[in-house]
Amino acid sequence: MNHKNTAASGATTFTPDPAVNPQKQRRGISRILHATRYSWAGLQAGWNEPAFRQECVLALILLPASLVVGKTWLETAVLAASVVAVMVVELLNTAVESIVDRVGPEWHQLSKRAKDIGSAAVLLSLLLCMGIWGAALWERFSL
Repeated sequence: MNHKNTAASGATTFTPDPAVNPQKQRRGISRILHATRYSWAGLQAGWNEPAFRQECVLALILLPASLVVGKTWLETAVLAASVVAVMVVELLNTAVESIVDRVGPEWHQLSKRAKDIGSAAVLLSLLLCMGIWGAALWERFSL
């Protein structure tokens, strides 16, 4: 972005930088609407991944169940957040895998490392979710 001070008035005028993506220059409602469309496209792209679809199906079960299992609004929120966190991490892992695949199809140690780290992040989010749900179910239904 270019900002120019005019000596006479002291006002700053905005001149769009042609090197900047015009999508980034949107403001207000237009920016929100376009961002929502891009996010929806990302969810649709994620839906093409079997792991994300499985997690969505699980979320359809666990999110309503969080209302039953949670004793307080905070417990319910933590249960629901742990499920959503798994989905978020899965989408980020898919993004990493996509960009690595975009760079090139040949095998490379750094590509493998990036994909393995993304996969480890998904595993940790799943373990966290299972731990939270296990503790909540134990607390709720143990004698």
